[in-house]
Amino acid sequence: MYNERDREMNLPNTQSIDKVTLEILANHCRAATESMAYTLYRTAHSTFVKETEDFTIGLLTPQGKTFAIPLDLGATWFPGLDYGPALDMVPGGYEEGDIAFTNDPYSGYVSTHSPDLHMWKPIFHEGELVAFSCGHIHNTDIGGAVPASLSRTLVEIHQEGIRFTPCKLYKRGELNEELLQVMMTNVRQPEQNWGDLKAFVGAMNTGERKVKEMVEKFGADVFRRGTEDLMDYAEHQAREILNSIPDGEYFFSDYTDEDSDTERNPCRLALTLRIEGDAAELDFTGCDPQLTSSINVPTGGAPHHTLMLVGVYYILYTLNPNILLNIGLTRPFKCILPKGTVVNPEYPAAVGMRSLTCGRLRSLIFGAFGLAMPERMPAAPAGSSSIVNVMTTENKTGKRVIAAIDPVVGGAGGMPHADGPDGSGADASYLKNTPVEMIEAEVPIEIVRYGLAPGSGGAGENRGGLGTWLEFKVFSPGTRITARNRDRTRFRPWGILGGKAGRPSNFIRNPDTPKEEILGNQDTLTAEPGDVIRFYGPGGGGRGNPLDRDPSRVLQDVERGALSVEEAHTDYGVVIAKDNIDDAATQRLRAKMQKNDTMQTHFDFGPERENYERQWTPEAYDAMTEIMASLPNHWRFFVKARIFDAMNASDAGGVEVVQSAFASIKAEHPQIGINRGMHD
Repeated sequence: MYNERDREMNLPNTQSIDKVTLEILANHCRAATESMAYTLYRTAHSTFVKETEDFTIGLLTPQGKTFAIPLDLGATWFPGLDYGPALDMVPGGYEEGDIAFTNDPYSGYVSTHSPDLHMWKPIFHEGELVAFSCGHIHNTDIGGAVPASLSRTLVEIHQEGIRFTPCKLYKRGELNEELLQVMMTNVRQPEQNWGDLKAFVGAMNTGERKVKEMVEKFGADVFRRGTEDLMDYAEHQAREILNSIPDGEYFFSDYTDEDSDTERNPCRLALTLRIEGDAAELDFTGCDPQLTSSINVPTGGAPHHTLMLVGVYYILYTLNPNILLNIGLTRPFKCILPKGTVVNPEYPAAVGMRSLTCGRLRSLIFGAFGLAMPERMPAAPAGSSSIVNVMTTENKTGKRVIAAIDPVVGGAGGMPHADGPDGSGADASYLKNTPVEMIEAEVPIEIVRYGLAPGSGGAGENRGGLGTWLEFKVFSPGTRITARNRDRTRFRPWGILGGKAGRPSNFIRNPDTPKEEILGNQDTLTAEPGDVIRFYGPGGGGRGNPLDRDPSRVLQDVERGALSVEEAHTDYGVVIAKDNIDDAATQRLRAKMQKNDTMQTHFDFGPERENYERQWTPEAYDAMTEIMASLPNHWRFFVKARIFDAMNASDAGGVEVVQSAFASIKAEHPQIGINRGMHD
């Protein structure tokens, strides 16, 4: 039996293995994880795993550090995940044939919302633990208050489905039937969950077999040393990139549209990026207090938590496509995550839709690095990826069906060298679309339209990518639709270096009819027979002055339906007549537009944010941040909401409104100062 004390032992004092062997080992590790991923991908039951590919696969050191992941399959958020705290929470140590799991966001901070079930299996060689196979699957439903378990309306973790602290599902190869029965009793589609779970176990077993083959090939000592060297090399690659970025301090902020289902004030995310040589600090002081909604991000304050560094992974990999993807990438970075804020909430805060906030965190990181090295960075990606779930009844059979259908994503931001990809932004490019035929075969709905949203990309020399458009019709009464991560209907994806912000997203019932209902960021809906539901995602921000875009590229966009003739004229100064460019008229129009456009800013946030920040100045937010830090955690969101009430009633706004509002709150509620808050 292997226990946590054994994991604290140091590796043998051996030298690093040679570069050729290390490269071969790296390829073997990647091939092993890809074999695991294919096992899961090809045998899973739910469309969300077998089609959309919302899963991860990896290999861990005995200490729980991720040293290998697939490159082309599954989610891309978790190369820096540390399973160590969760490994230690499993009682009794580990033996051959064990498989442990958890889906509790507050146990070890491995699972980050309850539908994500993480699993790991110890791998032994001659009685010695040499690695773990690991990964996660996103269960379409894990019980709780709403179908698919996730909604902004939920206010505590207990509403988000059944949770399991780290424990063993298999002990020495024997399935814990009682534990499985507890899970299956509490979910809406148990046969789907069990099918995915069996596929997941198969992937863990594939990983075990592949690791044992590598140990036989390379020897246990070389394998152990090699996994450490792989992480060291990834750290070296990350530090090389940081060394190429100018030292300095760079501040950026961004917003989610709404902080809860009741208050509906924006949630601010703030980042001060400090780069010094080959190291960087990401200070999230200034982020809003934790919310009474499910968009909190559970990190436990871990300074290298993988969810806080996803944007960093994307930047590093873009700047060096040969970089190794493992936990070594996180070592040069340190996150400061104030306790009791949206990026480090305290139990039992709801966290189910943390992916909405994670989308904004990536834009936040892109913005800070866009100040540090603007010549190498794109505009903002859409920052929104609505995962649409439908629970309905098959009219012929009476069978209840629940399934995730196509994700509604936005476009990527315009890049230094090209337009942003359409319908596949940096936020969710790993999420694959489900074929329309597959959806209609498994779910009794009709897909009316699935494609791209014309005109949604931000104008620029390099245009922002177009958002996705999904429209479907339902046929059964009481059809319940959830669309987690609804956002970006108010604050747009920003443009950079003269590029314009992308267009917002929307959610509409019965569009273009007398019964049209604009739902915006609402994420739950009960639809009735004949209702048509339309979603479209936001476009990515543009990069560079739109008047510098080659007119032939604008004409091509019009021919492809990405732009209208009117948008070509208004946004790009290109005059198109009879399907051709009028060169003389275009030159005159562009000269006039260039003369009138004297304001060139680093970022274009769109009119909504510009108007908002006339009241909510940086000084006003600094004042509120200081107030929040002084309060007990259970008072923070209440005080924030009251300050926003005062600001919304004010014409001028500014720091004086914040301070005056707080003074009034203290006078009305003198008990507010009995317990002081912690500012960690």
